[in-house]
Amino acid sequence: MRLRIVTPLSVVVEEDGVLVVRAEDATGCFGILPHHADFLTNLAISVVSWANPDGIRHYCAVRRGVLSVNGGHNVAVATREAVVGDNLASLDKTVLARFRADVEAERTEHVETTRLQLHAIRQIMSHLRPDRRAGGGIFS
Repeated sequence: MRLRIVTPLSVVVEEDGVLVVRAEDATGCFGILPHHADFLTNLAISVVSWANPDGIRHYCAVRRGVLSVNGGHNVAVATREAVVGDNLASLDKTVLARFRADVEAERTEHVETTRLQLHAIRQIMSHLRPDRRAGGGIFS
């Protein structure tokens, strides 16, 4: 099989002769073997692993993404961020922890942004209420 892992800025992995690919989505871990049916799934923050004919396993931490299998031989992963490493334990401890912390920070920022937007909408609505117009405001 051919495996490609890409980010918006670079091709992180491009390898032919892959025997098996393992990844994780919301339902759990799964494996892809040659001649797999066409497939499309969203990946969780996880480690994608693969093995070559020499038996050596390789690893790549991904920050979510989309995995697709086409024609039973082409496996592609598109992700926002990917880090290749030879040691699964170090990828799990450092990179995945950072990815998860980044996602939590983004979630907090999103909540704060939404809170500010709602506050701005409430302020605008309070100035547009009909009962405020009669008081000699800007619109009277």
